[in-house]
Amino acid sequence: MSDFQLDARGLDRFHKDLDDLIYHFPTEAKRLMRLSGNQARKIVLKKAKQSVIEDTGEYFRSIKRGKVWVDEMSGEYKVRTYSRSPHAHLLEYGHRMVGHAPEKKELGFVLGFHVFDKAAREINLIWPSILEREYNKILKKL
Repeated sequence: MSDFQLDARGLDRFHKDLDDLIYHFPTEAKRLMRLSGNQARKIVLKKAKQSVIEDTGEYFRSIKRGKVWVDEMSGEYKVRTYSRSPHAHLLEYGHRMVGHAPEKKELGFVLGFHVFDKAAREINLIWPSILEREYNKILKKL
C-alpha cells in the first residue's frame, strides 16, 4: 500500500492557532483536517493522471483519503492519502518484468512512477496555504 504523511515543520504560529482550535472546537479541527486531506487527495490524483501511462481506471479510483486520527505520541491530528489498489506499490516503486512459464525469464525492470513522492513534495509546498484557507473559512463562520 502506498501512502505518505505530510511534514508540517516551520508552522509554529499556525500550529499554536490550530491547537487553540482543537481545544475549543474539536469537531471543527477534524473537519479542517478532512478538507485539507481532500485537497491532498486531489493533488495526488492529478499527479497520478499525469504520470501513469496505462489507464484502466482501477488505480485512480483506489486513491482515497483516510480517516482523521489523533497521534498518541504528539497529540496532533493527522490524515493520510493512500491507494487501496493491490498493484499500487508496483506502480509506485517499480517491479521486475518476468516472462511466462516454463522459462520465466526475466525481461527487465519497469521503473516506478513515484506518484506519492512527487505529490508529497508539491503538497509540502502548498500545505500552509491550504490550511490557512480552511482555517479562515472556520473563523468566518464564528
